[in-house]
Amino acid sequence: MSLLLEHEFHPLPDDRSVDTELFLESVSHLPSFFDCLGSAVFSIIKSDINGNIMKIKGVYMKDPTRYATLQRILEAEREDHGSEWPKVGATLALMWLKRGLRFIQILLKSLADGERDAGNPNLIQVNVTKAYEQALKKYHGWFVQKIFHTVLYAAPYRSNFLKALSKGDDVKEEACMANIQQFLVNYSATVDAIYDMYTSLNAELDYTV
Repeated sequence: MSLLLEHEFHPLPDDRSVDTELFLESVSHLPSFFDCLGSAVFSIIKSDINGNIMKIKGVYMKDPTRYATLQRILEAEREDHGSEWPKVGATLALMWLKRGLRFIQILLKSLADGERDAGNPNLIQVNVTKAYEQALKKYHGWFVQKIFHTVLYAAPYRSNFLKALSKGDDVKEEACMANIQQFLVNYSATVDAIYDMYTSLNAELDYTV
């Protein structure tokens, strides 16, 4: 069984609202994805994602009815926090979480699309680099970028990564790619909906860390 397909994301309704409880249920299993990347240096992203999930869950559990969807959380916090919003609460946590989710999305899509280094086809550095540059780099200052430059060189062999995604089973690459593509359907729809929500509510911030 593929690690990704054990906890697939749910399809979105026609209005593209993201149910908070279902989202938290699915996303809570994603930090283990970074264990498949092998090196402990990827724990930086894993820890960040874990922390932001817990912050969102903490807000949701205070009033599950009021915070039934992610958009309701943002709208409620905008009402509650005034000028401090959106740099506050679950709104801020989800803003950073979605960037980590986009990193996973771009990395997996790059693999599924067959992008690879012609000189080193069994490495995934090109895929990890693309994901970092498009999803995270612009939000990182010089020091954090230097840390992630080291992280990129710690990326595992492609074959080892795919085997880890298959939970150690010897699965053909074609089957692994099919699993990734299946996972990406609802996952990408969810991540894209969250990004669009931040745009429509003018909740995006571009500061660096």
